Amino acid sequence: MKYSDIAPNNADVSLRDKVILITGAGAGIGEQLALGAARAGAIVLLLGRREDALNAVYDQIMSEGLAEPVVIPMDLGTLDEQQANQLSHMIGDAFGRLDGLVHNASLLGKLGPIATANLSEWSQVMTVNAFAPVVLTKALLPLLSESQSASIIFTSSGVGRQARAFWGAYSASKFATEAISGILAAELETDGIRVNCVNPGATNTKMRRAAFPGESPESIASAASLVPAYVFLLSEHAKGIHGASIDLQK
Repeated sequence: MKYSDIAPNNADVSLRDKVILITGAGAGIGEQLALGAARAGAIVLLLGRREDALNAVYDQIMSEGLAEPVVIPMDLGTLDEQQANQLSHMIGDAFGRLDGLVHNASLLGKLGPIATANLSEWSQVMTVNAFAPVVLTKALLPLLSESQSASIIFTSSGVGRQARAFWGAYSASKFATEAISGILAAELETDGIRVNCVNPGATNTKMRRAAFPGESPESIASAASLVPAYVFLLSEHAKGIHGASIDLQK
């Protein structure tokens, strides 16, 4: 599915008073989405590994006079079920519900052939990109069920649909992401929780620059340009969209 086929005619999409958790909120798409969601009226829960980066996003949101966000320092590479359940209880005590969950955090890992792969690194990439979102989602489903219109967004990639040599763990993790999103969407078909998977496409982020060091950043989309698509999918306007795999730039 192409986002251009479902994009709303009205660009003024509100997330007023929605509680939205974004992983990888300290940089790249996650940072820009956190700012965009806050500007759309959401209370944003900023989850990421680097507390200093999250604090910078917090400060920017507060400087604009928006709803106060929550900083959640958490390493998805070491996340376990107990930590995820503790997070769920914290959010439940503070807000009583969760309206949106965006699985944005990802590790690229070192590109190269499987024959010489560092298996420890493979395991870490698979953990952060595929397993941690399952752990988080399982723990947060009860809170998402308390929302009148909850939305879960998984982040995939073009190499999560078409295998590419040397992309190893990252590609495998994104194939897993597509499957997890589809499985969860089928399981929640009648539960009122929307589940979709997005492929951001070529975007000017630190990860993209690491993967394509010779590419001109000006030749690809900015992270900020993708924010309206995420905000739309988190909003009431996207109530009929469920179980989709969406290309944001095609």
